[in-house]
Parts: sequence; structure tokens; C-alpha cells
Amino acid sequence: MTSTVPTAGELPADIPDFPMSRAAGCPFDPPPTAIAKQKEAPLAKVRLWDGSTPWMVTRYAEQRALLADPRVSADITRPGYPLQTAVAPGSQSGSGSFILMDDPKHATMRRMVTAPFAIKRVAALRPAIQKIVDDLIDGMLAGPKPVDLVDAFALPVPSLVICELLGVPYSDHDFFQDNSKVVIKRDAAPEERAAAMRALGDYLDSLMGEKLAAPADDLLSGLTERVKAGELTRQEAAQMGVLLLIAGHETTANMIALGTLALLEHPDQLALLRDTDDPKLVASAVEELLRYLNIVHNGRRRVALEDIDIAGQRIRAGEGLVLATDIANRDPEAFPDPDRLDLRRDARHHVAFGFGVHQCLGQPLARLELQIVYSTLYKRIPGLRLAAGLEQIPFKHDGVVYGVYELPVTW
Repeated sequence: MTSTVPTAGELPADIPDFPMSRAAGCPFDPPPTAIAKQKEAPLAKVRLWDGSTPWMVTRYAEQRALLADPRVSADITRPGYPLQTAVAPGSQSGSGSFILMDDPKHATMRRMVTAPFAIKRVAALRPAIQKIVDDLIDGMLAGPKPVDLVDAFALPVPSLVICELLGVPYSDHDFFQDNSKVVIKRDAAPEERAAAMRALGDYLDSLMGEKLAAPADDLLSGLTERVKAGELTRQEAAQMGVLLLIAGHETTANMIALGTLALLEHPDQLALLRDTDDPKLVASAVEELLRYLNIVHNGRRRVALEDIDIAGQRIRAGEGLVLATDIANRDPEAFPDPDRLDLRRDARHHVAFGFGVHQCLGQPLARLELQIVYSTLYKRIPGLRLAAGLEQIPFKHDGVVYGVYELPVTW
């Protein structure tokens, strides 16, 4: 039996606000209200910052089905799309990004940057990434204690890697990291966010100009060839560069720091990882930490293009969807005993990278970086420990990417 969506006047008065708050003292777990909604039903209405009431999709099976459904759109410009935040007047709100487009344009633009992230190409980067990790650990061991692991290690590792891959000077890292933080901060003013996006767009456009004049062996130079061939405008190429630069360092940096904190709070699991030489166990640990932590904690956003019947409910055309992947990765139907961190678990089917045609392009690179970090850091600094209480760690509750602002450690 399929029910129809209630009209605005029929909506229940107790629709929860989204995003929801995590429980005090439980920084690794999804919000209790979200988990409660998951237990009640696979879909539930939530209220966003602008008063709109999209569907929150709570369960793993329904999320995978909808993420793979061509009747579901990622196009941010479509009416009913559930925006994360307010948009400044005249701002494109990231609409130039191919991850916020539908096929065929999405597929066409995505293919232009797929090759450098292919598994074999990424695997060839292992020695270079290992050297980056080792050099940064050398610097920490030679310096004073305690140290902020975010600043000294978690942020530089993926930043150095993505800069090398894209052809962006790492000497500019303060500029692009500061602006990236504004872009992904949920409560930043719309005008402030738009200014940060313009600054990054102008910066990448300037780099594109340099690459057009003197191409090198990097991803941005590859995009300039597309510009010369008329396949991309220079602005489109610059926007793709912005997307890859932000996604390439912010998400992995947060997984490095938050994953380390989770392991320090689960010493039996940390010991398991620190004492192994088995690459399969290391790979398994990465997948389990991605599942358990799921740093995309504001949900993936979509809008229905047609009426869709799913799980006994009808989603009407034009209604927004918030696919809460953090609670999908804690769905007991997909992951038995989901609130337990178990590095031996087979968690490869998690949705931390999404699912379907829009799943994360850079996941092979992220996996490799995390495998190298998690298999190296705790071996080389076996006495690594927090230099502050868990209650003193500043968590990123105000961002669209979850993590910690600082992680003071010593040994």
C-alpha cells in the first residue's frame, strides 16, 4: 500500500530540524533523533533552515535504491532541491560543479578528470605518498610536544598529494585552505561563502592561464587541453579545479584526524592496527572507519523528478531528499551491531562515498592515503596519545564535513 504525501497543512507539528545535534559525549555517533527516525521508518519529513520539509531517507537499502534511480536529480538548480545553506544573490551556489549536475553533462565532464583517479594510476602514487607521510612524521618527532595533529599532519598529507596531482603550488596552501574552510562552514554568511568561492575560482582561473601558456604533467594542464579543444570553457575548467582542490584535501584530512581520535578512544582496535603487517587488515580498517565515522554528516541532497513509490511511501515530483548516509552506515539491517567499531568487519559496502553515478570520484586516492597513514603513523609513534581530554576537543559541528578543528597529541 502506497500513501500519498500530506499537504503542508497536514504535516505533523513535530517535524525535527535538520541537521540534528549529536549527543554530548558521543562525538562519533550520529544524532539520536536521526537514529530514532530510522527505527520508525525508512523515510521521515525534516525541516531545513529555510522552512522547507524534504524527506530524510534513513535506511541503507532505500538510500542505495534512490541514489541509483535516474528519477532522482543532483541538479542544484531544479525547483525543490534541498539547499544546504542560504545562497547570496547572484551567486551560482556551486552550480558550476559537475557533482551538482545530471547526466549526460555530468558524465561528460566527470570523464574528463577520471583517468588520474583510476585505481592503477593511483596505486603508482604509493611511494610518493609514503614519503610525504614519513617526512611529516619525521618533522613531528623532531619538534616540540604536544603537537596539533591536524596542523602538523592530517591537513598537510592530502594537501601535498592533491597539489602534486593537480599542479597547484603547495606554497599557496594557507590561501586555499582558509577559503575552503569558509566554503564548507554551514553557518558562514552567504556573502562570505560566495566571496570565498570567487577567490578560489579566480585563483584556479589564474592557474589555468599559466597552464595554457606552459602545460605541465598534471591534471590542470590536462583540463587546459579540453579548453583548447573547445570541450570546456576556461570558467568550467576552473570550477572543476576548485571542486577537486577542496574535495581532495578537506575530506581526507578530517578522516585522518577523526579516525586517529576514534582509534585512541578504542585502544584495542588501535593495537590491532598498530601491530599488524597484513595489508588486508589495514584495508579493512579503512573501510570500517569510513563506515563508522562517515564525515559527510549533513546528508547527500537530491530532488525527485517524477513520483517515486518506495518503502510504502510516495515521493512526489519536485520533493527534496536528504540521504543521511551517516545513519545508513549504522543501519543494523546492513551492518550487524552497527555502533561497534570493529576493524575486522567487512564494511566495503558502506555508502560513505555515496552510490550510483555520483559516487566519489576520488575514492581510490582517499583509500590509498588512509591506508598509508593508518599503517604508518601508529607504528612510528606507538605511544601516541591525546594531550587533552575528549571534552576539550573542538568538533566541527558547524560544517558540512565533520571532523575536529584541532587534535592535540603527544607521546
